[in-house]
Amino acid sequence: MADRTDNLTGTNLLGIPETRLPDDFVDVEVAAELEDAEPLDVAARHPESPLAWATLAEEALADGEDVQAYAYARTGYHRGLDALRRAGWRGQGPIPASHAPNRGFLRALVMLGEASSRIGDTVEADRIADFVREADPTLLR
Repeated sequence: MADRTDNLTGTNLLGIPETRLPDDFVDVEVAAELEDAEPLDVAARHPESPLAWATLAEEALADGEDVQAYAYARTGYHRGLDALRRAGWRGQGPIPASHAPNRGFLRALVMLGEASSRIGDTVEADRIADFVREADPTLLR
């Protein structure tokens, strides 16, 4: 009998389908706007955008403003969860970064983990690391 385990690397062993945000998700537009506009202005125009909030979190972390980064990342995380649920996500399974509209949520998720770690919330940082591992393990460093 042939060994059928050689194709298991990188596959979804639970059989839970990937969740992909719609191709016209707001973050597609926001990504283009962020090339020329201030992230704070973009977030004000598109508060539903996880990417806008993730970008603000990244900037705050770079400036050592860890609590502000946490707040921005938490907002992006929750806005992303709302969008994922509308797209059929049921609280588990892959959310591939290879699908561009998913990237804003995933960036917010990673920023939330980093900000949590920086403010000493190790329980949350560990929970986020587990979430990232399930969503798209290629995002782990």
